[in-house]
Amino acid sequence: MEFNWSWFWPELLGSLNETLYMIIVAFIISILIGIPLGIILVITREQGILENKIVFKILNIIVNVLRSIPFIILIVAIIPITRFIIGTSIGTTAAIVPLVFYTAPYIGRLVENSLLEVGSGTIELAQAMGATPWQIIWRFLLPEALGSLILSLTIAIIGLIGATAMAGAVGGGGIGDLAISYGYNQFQTEVMVITVIILVIMVQFIQSLGNYLSKKIRRS
Repeated sequence: MEFNWSWFWPELLGSLNETLYMIIVAFIISILIGIPLGIILVITREQGILENKIVFKILNIIVNVLRSIPFIILIVAIIPITRFIIGTSIGTTAAIVPLVFYTAPYIGRLVENSLLEVGSGTIELAQAMGATPWQIIWRFLLPEALGSLILSLTIAIIGLIGATAMAGAVGGGGIGDLAISYGYNQFQTEVMVITVIILVIMVQFIQSLGNYLSKKIRRS
């Protein structure tokens, strides 16, 4: 099939908009779930400031289970949940549901690891000053781990970009759908090459931005 540039650019622009829509909405929702999840995992673990073994074990198992399922299988496995929430399992908006299920536990685990990097001396100092658990989290843990948290969220959003490309395989739209439908199925090499270049540029930009912000915060 002959490549048609006049057809390609509007299609590419529309697919790019769909990809950005999926990334932004899924990332915001995943942060709102993942950051509190990571904090709870830290404070309820053994010797945490609000130790609760039952809560920790339940959340730990849920995170491990969701992170163990490959994204392409997760999309299919939660179709009933996607239909319940969105009303359909096909389309760009519907793809956001499995993207959140995939990304939120991942962010939770990354946040947990970042917060655990904060030395126990900082928490002991906060407790000695009479800080409440909320004050310890908000004024000591999160500020101390901010540089690491930014790098963790950078890793998460890059993983999310890869997942949106896979969402194209099941009708999720976006750059991945364009690459599979025309680049792979119709052997249009130009489409495949351009879409891959766009994804690489997006990842490079986000990684560079994350590195810059993290370095700036750690120096300040």
